[in-house]
Amino acid sequence: MEAVRIDKWLWSVRIFKTRTKATEACKSNNVRIEDIPVKPSREIRIGEEITIKFGPIIRKVKVVNLLEKRIAAAKVPYYMEDLTPEDEYVKLKMTKSKKFEFRDRGLGRPTKKQRRDIEKLKKIVR
Repeated sequence: MEAVRIDKWLWSVRIFKTRTKATEACKSNNVRIEDIPVKPSREIRIGEEITIKFGPIIRKVKVVNLLEKRIAAAKVPYYMEDLTPEDEYVKLKMTKSKKFEFRDRGLGRPTKKQRRDIEKLKKIVR
């Protein structure tokens, strides 16, 4: 196998949950090779670097091997090398943590007064 469709490969190495989502990402210019947007039918080869925009982060991967079928998560490193800088993952973690606050187990939902206090604190932090 010399080349494989990019949407199929992105799905196979578990970057996207479905092939349809991989195709949509390609069509919306979120997948690039050498800073050029690619179509879902673009064939990739070993050694190419792919840039994928996932919301707040930009992920970079290198094609180590080609495949067409979806594989187990443990085997992904044989087919893909992750070149994403660590600060991108920190950025993702920060955006996820902004959406909710930690609450001890068993306390239940906050009361109306507690919720107002939480909202007030969030405004001060921003």
